[in-house]
Amino acid sequence: MKKSKFIQSTLILIIGGFFTKALGMLIRIVTTRLIQAEGMGIYMLLTPTFSLFITLAQFGFPIAISKIVAEEKTRGKDLVFSIIPISILLNLFLIFFLLISGKFIAFHLLHEERCYLGVISIGFVLPFISISSIIRGYFFGKEKVFPHVLSNILEDIIRLVSLSIGIPFFLTKGLDIAIAFLVLSNIFSELISIFTLLHFLPSKIHITKKDFVVHPTYVHDILTISIPTTGSRIVGNIGYFLEPILITTILLQIGYNNNFIVREYGILNGYTLPLLMLPSFFTMAISQALIPVVSKSYSKKNISYTKKKIKQALFFSLLIGIPITILLEFFPEIPLSFIYQTKEGIPYLKVLAPIYLLQYIQSPIASSLQAMGKAKISFTATVLGIIVRTLSLVIFSYFKIGLWSLVIATSLSIITTTFYESKKLYSIL
Repeated sequence: MKKSKFIQSTLILIIGGFFTKALGMLIRIVTTRLIQAEGMGIYMLLTPTFSLFITLAQFGFPIAISKIVAEEKTRGKDLVFSIIPISILLNLFLIFFLLISGKFIAFHLLHEERCYLGVISIGFVLPFISISSIIRGYFFGKEKVFPHVLSNILEDIIRLVSLSIGIPFFLTKGLDIAIAFLVLSNIFSELISIFTLLHFLPSKIHITKKDFVVHPTYVHDILTISIPTTGSRIVGNIGYFLEPILITTILLQIGYNNNFIVREYGILNGYTLPLLMLPSFFTMAISQALIPVVSKSYSKKNISYTKKKIKQALFFSLLIGIPITILLEFFPEIPLSFIYQTKEGIPYLKVLAPIYLLQYIQSPIASSLQAMGKAKISFTATVLGIIVRTLSLVIFSYFKIGLWSLVIATSLSIITTTFYESKKLYSIL
């Protein structure tokens, strides 16, 4: 029974992921139809900034907690409540930073004034995301995935309801205000997630004010793992953060108008990439279930079992990824028409679909490396990928091929990162 726990966890995550992904697509359909391509373009300009600050706010704490709890080196409760005060302080600093720099980011980096309120709103969402992810890390370390699945489903239901009611109301106030609400709606969904996760804590765990004490030893153990993990993600998100800045700056410089850039960026990031990332929740779920299993078996030097579980994770990822790739490659108009009621983005889909098969297996490979304490390899791979992506983006943008420069840069980055990590993982095992 114990040996099958990974498969059981993975299957629960995949089933839960199906419902979550369906709700997520419904949320995207509602959002896209309400704010249209222009609104999606503005929101997609914000998304890299949002992702970067989520990475900074989480600081790799969830993965570190999951790994340490899985290795059963300390009490999970003390570990979690040692890091929450530090997480809150970090988030308060990020809120302050966004308040004073929001106008500069929107006006001078993103070149879109309507992003300003959205940038400010990001800060107020971060503490809720951070606390939710820390508690999730505890449950993944214990290999208890049902609380995560249920919290995700409830989270998406609340988000769908709030957006369906809120966006039409705030659109009457202005598109920029509606976009800000779109960001802030994460507060409601993350609160539901936090309360759901707390409900599943063992009954013997009683939370009091005295629990929120910072234990230096636990903090040191967490930071030892989280810093290299965060370094990798920060580098990746900085590259993602620079993406719209480089795109808008260069394309404006060589003669494209802002409306074209916002529209095409919205099509690529609002229609094409979400379809390509359909399996991502499943592969991420598989990767999350993999971390405690690999961490425990590798720490006990059970290499054959470690290899077996990694192969299973890759198999599940491809089992989900291959059918999606075939659909998007040969029948791209079907999901585009059904979900978004559009056929825009078909050329992008047909080029990127085969490349994203590598992306689907990259997540479990990276998680395996982190679980084995090899986060530096993922960091190096990410740096290489970002260098390739950024240089390609700059070079091909001057070829006057519009947003195809981003398509080429994305493809080269995925190929570089996946092959580097795969080669290193093979050499370790």
